[in-house]
Amino acid sequence: MLENIKQISNPILRSIAAGIFLGSLVTIPAGLALELFKPPKQPTPESANKLVVYTSLASTAIGAAIGLSLGKRKDNEVDSNDLDDRELLNLGWHDWRKFIVMRKISDSDNITSFYLYPEDKEPIPAFMPGQFLTIKLDMPERTEPVIRTYSLSDYHQSPLYYRLSIKRELAPADTDLPPGIASNFMHDRIQEDSIIWVKPPAGKFVLNLHHSQPAVLISNGVGITPMISMAKAATQLNPLRHIWFLHGARDSRNHAFRDEINALAASHPNLHVIYCYSQPMVMDIGHYHQRGYVDAALIQNIVAPEMQQLCGSTEADYFLCGSTSFMDALRSGLRDWGVPDNRVMFESFAKAMPKAAKVGGSVTTVTSDSKEVVFSKSGQTHTWNPAEGTILEFAEANGLRPEYSCRAGVCGTCMCKISEGEVEYQEEPSATIDRGSVLICISHPKTARVVLDL
Repeated sequence: MLENIKQISNPILRSIAAGIFLGSLVTIPAGLALELFKPPKQPTPESANKLVVYTSLASTAIGAAIGLSLGKRKDNEVDSNDLDDRELLNLGWHDWRKFIVMRKISDSDNITSFYLYPEDKEPIPAFMPGQFLTIKLDMPERTEPVIRTYSLSDYHQSPLYYRLSIKRELAPADTDLPPGIASNFMHDRIQEDSIIWVKPPAGKFVLNLHHSQPAVLISNGVGITPMISMAKAATQLNPLRHIWFLHGARDSRNHAFRDEINALAASHPNLHVIYCYSQPMVMDIGHYHQRGYVDAALIQNIVAPEMQQLCGSTEADYFLCGSTSFMDALRSGLRDWGVPDNRVMFESFAKAMPKAAKVGGSVTTVTSDSKEVVFSKSGQTHTWNPAEGTILEFAEANGLRPEYSCRAGVCGTCMCKISEGEVEYQEEPSATIDRGSVLICISHPKTARVVLDL
């Protein structure tokens, strides 16, 4: 019964329930005892009733105190059993909040970590290993802020700060595309004491810390960031679980957090590490395990036999994060090997390039597939056709500037209220969507009329 009472999150209700439970537990036997075993000098009915009442009150008070203590925790501490409750994790913070960059540290030739502390010095919520932060950057040369999402690269049960580790994105070779706007701004312009606007941790690409089945964390490049969070959380909260940490890099200059992961593995024997370097240097000898790439053959030939020996089975959960081609190849290879798709989790923030805005507004031809889209906040009504793309692209083409980041249904930044009609998604969203809201980055109008709060 006490276990059930302990699950009540409201401290007042928990205290009342425990008081009633213990009061009843003591009062009923006390009353029966007075009836069945009367002493030689029987007390008056009034004194007997008083004794029962006092006993009941005392036991109820004790029970209430016990109920209240069952839920006490240290400030800002989140029990690992509550890690699936996103509302508890984000309690008290739902929108943008200012954070100060207290430390800026270079982790490799192209990855830099930023340690973010809340400007208001109030507690910050815990997060699930693998989640990301959404940040907003005000750039002097741009009229609109730039919003991006980056995985959290550290883990503490009661965090005092958040760490983001960001790769400088250069301009793609043989293209006219520019270098990464946000990543280069973070590397070049954001310094210690800079202020950044941050939304609370979010994302469904998370490691369940209660599972005992082995997990294989596979990454390349900057995809290592959520894997560090997962590895740290697992070793802290479920150290008996076997974790394989597989990471691929070009060489040691492009390998971030090597010493950090090595130190973690040295103190946790159930964390098994394999590094692959595709173009190792002479100085890298002794610092990597395989030359080449992390692929399904490596898992089948090296990881699986070790897993069979240690765990008695090769069944595992797989987590992938890295370049799109890297993850596509691994997913295909694991599927061919016989790993069920529901055992392979992955996250990609790769976004489609937005369509160019039309000069002079939207000019469309009404067809049988046309839908009426009302942007109520802007006072605009337009006709959408399938060629117009997603609702986000359609809004941009008509001069609106909704907030967005990933354009892949992952981060939830583009979420807005829908007051009439329905949308359909190009693919299943990864982000958690509030009731009465939709993600416009991967959706099309479904009904003949759609009214959005934009």
